[in-house]
Amino acid sequence: MKLTAIDRRAHPAGAEFSVWQAADGWSLRRMDWPQATATAARGSLFFAGGRGDFVEKYLESLGHWHGRGWNVASFDWRGQGDSRGAIVGGHVDSFDPLVADCASLLEDWIASTPAPHFAIGHSMGGHLLLRVIAEHRPPLAAAVLVAPMIGVNATPIPPWLGSRIAGALTRLGLSNRRAWKHNERPAPAGSTRQAYLTSSPDRYADEQWWHERSAGFDLGPPTWGWLNAAFRSIAKLTPTVLAGVDLPILILGAARDRLVSPTAIRRAARILPKAELLVFRDAAHELLRESDAVRLVAMARIDQFLEDHARP
Repeated sequence: MKLTAIDRRAHPAGAEFSVWQAADGWSLRRMDWPQATATAARGSLFFAGGRGDFVEKYLESLGHWHGRGWNVASFDWRGQGDSRGAIVGGHVDSFDPLVADCASLLEDWIASTPAPHFAIGHSMGGHLLLRVIAEHRPPLAAAVLVAPMIGVNATPIPPWLGSRIAGALTRLGLSNRRAWKHNERPAPAGSTRQAYLTSSPDRYADEQWWHERSAGFDLGPPTWGWLNAAFRSIAKLTPTVLAGVDLPILILGAARDRLVSPTAIRRAARILPKAELLVFRDAAHELLRESDAVRLVAMARIDQFLEDHARP
């Protein structure tokens, strides 16, 4: 499979940036990239990135889907990218406002774009999208979760202990303290962060390029409060909740993911009634920004899934 190359360091022609207001007045940056004519659109696709992500980080994937005829939309989560507001470092005390943002934005987007509607979420975005699907049941044709944060990988600490530690430190008043230090060793050795995210140095460098030109895009490591909020949000996706999700869902995961739990992903795929699972044996967390040996397979599987569920 060969994908159309786009400039990963430039806003594409035809992409429209706007400000979307959340119910509490928070301003979120939104990007809509429609087809040139309404009749050219095969349907509409909505993408939600992960913690620390911003629209530009996934221009390559968005460009691919747009090139295949989909109207494409994405946004920056509150506290991230150009939706930061007064939040420092992406800190949140609860994921509930993020769920509410995503549910309302999806509702507005569905009402203003042609069907069929698909949503794709990566990492934290995959977790939040799954909560929106379970709790709000948006009228989507199907959804894709890419390395979703259904569980946090705190190895060698077990998840239950990680949750207790994050909760205890938050209660001790350390909610805004970083949970670990940034690790960005210089090339050629690369960094621990890059090794966790992607084996593609070029795509990793794209993110750093945007960081240098957009002050505040680099959130740094999460806070203890963010981790506590993540553990509490994950706990809401109980087996009973997952079993009640009646929507076709494709899940992509990495067997050696160091950020989210591959075990939790496999468990959720067994419980979700209409889930399909593809696990990559040798890949890092950002499957859509991985080396082509991984990324092309992931994109092809997503394309086929969209085709299968776009048919009447």
